[in-house]
Amino acid sequence: MKLVTAIIKPFKLDDVREALSEIGVQGITVSEVKGFGRQKGHTELYRGAEYAVDFLPKVKLDLAIDESLLDRVIEAISSSAVTGKIGDGKIFVTSLEQAIRIRTGETGSSAL
Repeated sequence: MKLVTAIIKPFKLDDVREALSEIGVQGITVSEVKGFGRQKGHTELYRGAEYAVDFLPKVKLDLAIDESLLDRVIEAISSSAVTGKIGDGKIFVTSLEQAIRIRTGETGSSAL
């Protein structure tokens, strides 16, 4: 089992969700987050005053998946979240040792 964490631009969420649904992903946890990478934020004007926006709004997706879906999940996220501009996001993959469905007590891949 793998835990895929993706940080994407907020307006790409629906595209990514649709792409993941098409390949059979059944569950996604979505969180609104703020952060920066190479983008380093930007400056904006408000009532004539310039101020720095250090942390940019992003969306964080967490997906617990069976390892057999990993390549398709990465491709689905990558192709649907891309804009070609700086700040498109990142995908992180970590090993998931165990999953337990609380309601039924199922463990492992059957709990996903």
